[in-house]
Amino acid sequence: MTAALFITSRTEMPPPGGLPGLVTFWIVLLALATLLPAYFGITLTPSAAVVRNVRRRTIPWSDIQAIQIESTLGTKSIVLHEANGRRTRLRAPTTGFPVWDRHFEEKFHTIGTWWLTHRGPDWTPTPPPPTWWNTPPTKERDPFTPPN
Repeated sequence: MTAALFITSRTEMPPPGGLPGLVTFWIVLLALATLLPAYFGITLTPSAAVVRNVRRRTIPWSDIQAIQIESTLGTKSIVLHEANGRRTRLRAPTTGFPVWDRHFEEKFHTIGTWWLTHRGPDWTPTPPPPTWWNTPPTKERDPFTPPN
């Protein structure tokens, strides 16, 4: 953009597209900002949660281990924790600056209630996958155990 401004100031000619191109760009950007958030979200069915982020995924209720609210830079969003260790962050509903959703907590509780109701009677929690920071040290791996 700096180069385009430098060139126009040197040649006294408007940049390609000029004002109509700039207005068209902002109209298209405004239309995308208005229409795309309506695409994102979650559809609750009796068998699964259909998540529409960048791509669509169907996650069976029995595969979901937890539903939590996570905050990143002041924006709260809902995260589905799956049995295989995958975390799916929902793009909607979210709340935070500049858009504050007054019904965010209600939507979170609705999703959680659907999960509790439809996960099935044979659902059992699976232990989280081991990570290096929450794995208890064994005698072989504990650096503070004296040698034999």
